[in-house]
Amino acid sequence: MEDKDNRQETPAGRLTLPLKYRPMTFEDVVGQEHVIRTLRHALASGRVANAYLFVGSRGIGKTTLSRIFAKALNCLSPEGAEPCGKCANCRQIAEGRSLDVTEIDGASHNKVEDVHDIIESVKFAPSVSKYRIFIIDEVHMLTAAAFNALLKTLEEPPPHVKFIFATTEGDKVLPTIVSRCQRFDLRRIQTAQIASRLRKICEAEGVKATDDALLAIARGAEGGMRDALSSLDQLIAFSGSDIKEEDALSVFGLVSRKSLEDLAGAIIDGDAAAILRAVELFDSSGKNMRRLSGELMGHFRNVLVCKTMGEKAPPGGDLSPEQAQTVAAQAAKIDASRIFRIADLLSGMEDRLRHVLSVRTIMEMTLLKCARVATTATIEELMRAVRALKSGAAGGGGGGVAPAPADAPPEPAPAPKQKRAELPSAAEIMARSQPAAAPAPAAAAPAAAPQPQPESAADVATRKEILDDPYINDLLAALPGAKIAEIKTPQPSAAASRKETQNG
Repeated sequence: MEDKDNRQETPAGRLTLPLKYRPMTFEDVVGQEHVIRTLRHALASGRVANAYLFVGSRGIGKTTLSRIFAKALNCLSPEGAEPCGKCANCRQIAEGRSLDVTEIDGASHNKVEDVHDIIESVKFAPSVSKYRIFIIDEVHMLTAAAFNALLKTLEEPPPHVKFIFATTEGDKVLPTIVSRCQRFDLRRIQTAQIASRLRKICEAEGVKATDDALLAIARGAEGGMRDALSSLDQLIAFSGSDIKEEDALSVFGLVSRKSLEDLAGAIIDGDAAAILRAVELFDSSGKNMRRLSGELMGHFRNVLVCKTMGEKAPPGGDLSPEQAQTVAAQAAKIDASRIFRIADLLSGMEDRLRHVLSVRTIMEMTLLKCARVATTATIEELMRAVRALKSGAAGGGGGGVAPAPADAPPEPAPAPKQKRAELPSAAEIMARSQPAAAPAPAAAAPAAAPQPQPESAADVATRKEILDDPYINDLLAALPGAKIAEIKTPQPSAAASRKETQNG
């Protein structure tokens, strides 16, 4: 663990874990290697820019990196690119009482008058340090007038002045400000990295915690190390020195990874009863349904990656080997097009859940739709199946389709020996799919038979056959692995019927 000499607990109270284990050197920062590498090279080569801008979500190290960088710039005895953490400058910066490092909250000091104070301060040389450093947190909160007042000083500051900005919303910073800074976009920390860090802290604190409990805390943090440490601190107060997964799930309203996998499996299998039971259990136990929606979307993302890349899929940073095996097994049972449609439904549900009170109802209806999407054949799949039947029948007859005898129905699907009088036979369906040499007599074909279509319009003719001939569903029902959706023939309107009667 990092050096904590400057953060000893006092008799007045115990330091919280986010403060006690806040990184003090670049080596302690987790998950931001791309930023740390650049800053170290800049310090080692002496190519330090006038201003830096750190952009990223909450709790991932923006302010921490700003302070470490300030210590590295003003350290009296640096260890390469690392601050020593022991000299007077390092201790004063860590404690927030350095005369040469000014930290400003942009949310409460966002006016032109506040920027004028900074402009006046840059004229003075640092008291005991090499640089005079201004750290402005949440810099996007500055007004446009304040930004414009800072432009000239930011572009051509005195040699002894450096600016470090941090913000959660980089798009709100004026482009004229961004162009004068070196911008670094910090990443969300991976779940596995957060869990590993929590394990070290638990060992240092003498707390026993299961791996599943730490993974649950890391999932709830959504990539923020500070949130994870705050949650661990809360769990220690709740459970003492022995933390289990059930404790983390109950406190934060999370769903266990196994329950999430079972729900996804029920969707893929089309098990509506299992879906309804799972949603009822989650709702009655007080789980965060909105959070469940996002985690379910992430799970199907993993399934899609595994389905698309197969054995070449990169190992998931958030998945254990057992979970990766489960994802691979589910990917083998569903095709990518269905996963895309399920993802669209889940995305729409996530948006609606923010604005409705009946969260459970929306969740149930959407997941049942997802189950239907995962198991019901689409019109395009039916058309491909019908075209396959046609090509198979045409290939066996040398260019024509011979009428099938009553005791020998055509392949691949056997037709019933006794068919209803009002349904066309399989041979008639195949014959109607081919261009006719001459129009058939009126008495030879039933009134409901579709007109022959030219070969160039094969898809249109096939779709019309699916809609007009109910017997075709019996043919396709024998195809392996297909569940045929109910297709209802649209009924003509009353006005259309009267018009046909008049024309007749």
